[in-house]
This record gives sequence, C-alpha cells and structure tokens, in this order.
Amino acid sequence: METLCKYAQLLVHYCMEIKAGDRLYVQSTLLAEPLVREVYRAALQAGASVDISLEFREQNRLLLNEGSAFALGHVSPLYRQAMAEYEAYLFIKAPFNLREEQSASAENAAIRRQALAPMQQDYFRRTATRALKRNFCLYPTDASAQEAGMALEEYQQFVFGACRLYDPDPQSSWLQVRRNQQQIVDLLNTRSQIRYVGDGIDISFSTEGRTWINSDGQTNMPSGEVYTSPVEDSVNGVIHFTYPCIYQGHEVEGVTLWVKGGLVEKWEARRGKEVLDKVFAIEGARRFGEAAIGTNYRINRFTKNILFDEKIGGTIHMALGQSYLQTGGKNQSAIHWDMIADMQNGGMIYADDEKIYENGQFLFLDANTLME
Repeated sequence: METLCKYAQLLVHYCMEIKAGDRLYVQSTLLAEPLVREVYRAALQAGASVDISLEFREQNRLLLNEGSAFALGHVSPLYRQAMAEYEAYLFIKAPFNLREEQSASAENAAIRRQALAPMQQDYFRRTATRALKRNFCLYPTDASAQEAGMALEEYQQFVFGACRLYDPDPQSSWLQVRRNQQQIVDLLNTRSQIRYVGDGIDISFSTEGRTWINSDGQTNMPSGEVYTSPVEDSVNGVIHFTYPCIYQGHEVEGVTLWVKGGLVEKWEARRGKEVLDKVFAIEGARRFGEAAIGTNYRINRFTKNILFDEKIGGTIHMALGQSYLQTGGKNQSAIHWDMIADMQNGGMIYADDEKIYENGQFLFLDANTLME
C-alpha cells in the first residue's frame, strides 16, 4: 500500500500537477481500484474534483461485436466534456485480457473510431499545450505480467522500479531525469537533419521547424525518451524494427518499411503482414507522426507493453499515423502505432552529419548520466 500511495502522489503532484479547482477524469478498469482509490484521495486533498470511469471485463469487446450502429456511435457525454473542458486526464491501463478484442468486428471498430475522432482531436489539441494535463500509466495485472513472461510479483517490481517508486523521493528522481534529457533535446533542437543507421536501418528525415520534446514522466509514467514529429514528406530510406510490433493485441514480427518522400511505399513482415495491410488502409497511417529515442535504462527488457518498451534505453522508435501538435507535426490519423528498433549493437544516429550516438549511447554525455 505504501508503494501505491507513492505512485498516486507522483501521478497527482508531479505528472499532472493537480491544483485546487482542477477537474480530473480518471479512466481505467475495475482491476485498478486500489490505485484509483489512492489517486482519488490525493486529488481530493489537492482541492480537485474527480470523475471516474471503470470498465468491466470485455466491455469494449461486447460493444464492438454486439452494439448497434446507434450504440457504436454513442459517446459518453462525460468523456466528451472531459476531453473538451477538463483540466486533467489520467488513463491507468489495467487489462483483464490483452486479447479480448482480437476477434472484434473490424467494421464496427471503424464506426467506433469515427465516433471517437472528434474527442481524439480535442485530446491532441489540448494536451499539446497542457490545457489538458494528461498521464498514461499502468497498474500491474496478471494479464500484463503473463504477456511480459513474469510472475505478477516480479512484474510489479519491474513496473514500480521503472517508475522510480523505490527511490527515496520519486519526484526528485524524475526531476533529475528531466535535467539529464534536457541536454539531449537542447542539442537536437539546434539540428535539422537526422539519420538513423543500424542493422537493416538507414533512414533520414528533416526536423526543420519541428521541436524535440523532453519526455520526463509528466505525460507517461514511466517515461524516458526524447521525441519529435518529422517533416511529413522528408522521411526517406528503409527501417527494420527489431522488436515485435503490437497492434490491438496482434503481434507483427520482423517488420521492414521502405519509405520515399515521407510515404511508406512497401512493407514486409515475417509474421502478421495482414495486420500491416489493414492498418495502412487507414487514412494517414502510411506517414510517420513521431521519431524518438528511448533513454530509460532501468527498462532493460521487452514486455510487449508499448508504455515501457518504447522507453528502453538504447532503442529508437518511429510511429505511424497521428503527429504530436506540440512538436509541430501535421499528420492526422486515427492511429498512432509505435515500432521499436534496438541500437545497442552498432546503431548510430547522425544530426546534421555529425555522429552523436553509437551503440545505444549519446557520445556527448557521460555513459552513466542516463543510467542513474
């Protein structure tokens, strides 16, 4: 319970900076009740009001498979209002079953995406300026632990360690992460041409007029990455993703993409290519909305959870689909799909033709800086 109290305090005071008069909308499942309770307490003590939505087992699967067009098009008025007006939004991932929606109707899923699109646009617009202070985090459940190949207790220790909850003062630890990563974004924001090179990777893009962001745990917990949105038509080359790419519970392995003028022109996968085929039919999905570098060296294993995996120290990732407005990105899409590549065995990053990164480390930083 002490760890959950520290978690809630970190989420409320550091991640979302809840103030008196803020309206907080919390979304999770019934499994996360112990953490939701502590967040509720901490937010009330900070002077906020709190609205909570907790899903039950297979709720969304039932909607997608059995809902009428009317039901699929209906959006909770409270959720709609929260995305448009509230000051804070917390999403606590706490899955019952990570495969619940694999057999859901694709046609109905498309109807549902369309219904939610206006709220998604409100979300991206308002989180870009922190008018909506949002955070995504995770409450460990058996489903996530099994997916990661761990016992629940082992997985809890992994999650809480990655969030720095075992440190004497987690907030101070994340402020140090912020300071360390600021050195990276300060350099990258003086450059305009980026190139990733590695095993099966030689891809370049422009960041002229774009901003690199220091992801320090305020919008994701845990975090530990720096990211931007490449100029949409500037991405050229080939990129192979080392780790499986997971989309709505489907694993796609050995993904390689060929890109020209910002558009994915060709794609291959050892397994699951049919998932790529379907995703690339979605508007905006064949352009990149994000390019990033993972810097959290406390996350040192792949767990099939993108909240953690995209932060693995010594990796890069690129996301297909929706851009981040705060970076200056302009691509719009109903999806944002992150794909990860390992850079620890010969990977290099060039910024304006200067090599700044090799074998998973930034060359201008002390090797231990990001491992503290």
